[in-house]
Amino acid sequence: MIGQRVLQEALTRGHQVTAIARDPARVQQQENLRIAQGDAFSPESVAAAAAGHDVVISAIGPKLGNGQERALVEATRALVEGVKQSGVSRLLVVGGAGSLEVAPGVQLVDTPEFPEFIREVALAHRDALAVLRAADLEWTSLSPAAMIAPGERTGQYRTGLDQLLVDDQGESRISAEDYAIALLDEAENPRHVRRRFTVAY
Repeated sequence: MIGQRVLQEALTRGHQVTAIARDPARVQQQENLRIAQGDAFSPESVAAAAAGHDVVISAIGPKLGNGQERALVEATRALVEGVKQSGVSRLLVVGGAGSLEVAPGVQLVDTPEFPEFIREVALAHRDALAVLRAADLEWTSLSPAAMIAPGERTGQYRTGLDQLLVDDQGESRISAEDYAIALLDEAENPRHVRRRFTVAY
């Protein structure tokens, strides 16, 4: 959901993009797009695919309920090492909302109402963020609002840092399209280097 929209946003802005996928046949060929096969769990594969680029954007996310959620942490370690080997200085990562604070010292994932079926995914994103925070690299992680889904591309969003953003009705939401805009805005004009930030309406 998010990776496809980030790709389209980058192409819409006229960027030359390399899409790296385990199965390149699943990526539709477009103008200004090069499709390459790669393995996010292999630093050597990441380094080879990333070399010569200005920035690496990772939209890797664990699938719900397959028992492999923790693989995200290993993939993040491999990405960090691979990007460093490639000579690319910047890594932008699609993060999770679960580690955002809803009160001092209280993260969303630790609240009683947090959905159990996505808890392991949220915890994996939290641990992946810890890997980034220890990395000797110009990284940025973008946490979405609590609710992210396909929707309208408005170009409007608010940014925050480590606290969950909510609107006047107490809702925390963003469309995947506007999330992609925020991520590309950060790629083009870095404002959160070596930081996590969040977006919501």
